[in-house]
Amino acid sequence: MLRLLRPGDWLTLAIAALLVGASFPLLWSRELADRAVVRSAGRIVAELPLSRDHSMRVAGPLGESVIAVERGRARVVSDPSPRQYCVRQGWLERAGDIAICLPNQVSLELAGRSRRYDSLSY
Repeated sequence: MLRLLRPGDWLTLAIAALLVGASFPLLWSRELADRAVVRSAGRIVAELPLSRDHSMRVAGPLGESVIAVERGRARVVSDPSPRQYCVRQGWLERAGDIAICLPNQVSLELAGRSRRYDSLSY
């Protein structure tokens, strides 16, 4: 089948590959976050700047969740929830990244200058 392709076909394929490769940074990149928003039971408990390293404890119905901020990124270090999904989420670095400890009703979201949505509904 490759023998059937002509030079113009190869040129078209190369240009298409370059356009697809160039579209990834333009369409899929997200801005860096500048603060971490910590919520408990839906209420904002703290907004932590990512420029300083620190940690905090957040009370929830099941116990305390520990949140750490280091080197411009944040994570949930420990949580009393049974499945530990928010702890396994790992380090969050980009605006819009979020870790939700649902049974303990604690969440950590990174925010930047502008808010991006992955979906909207009404």
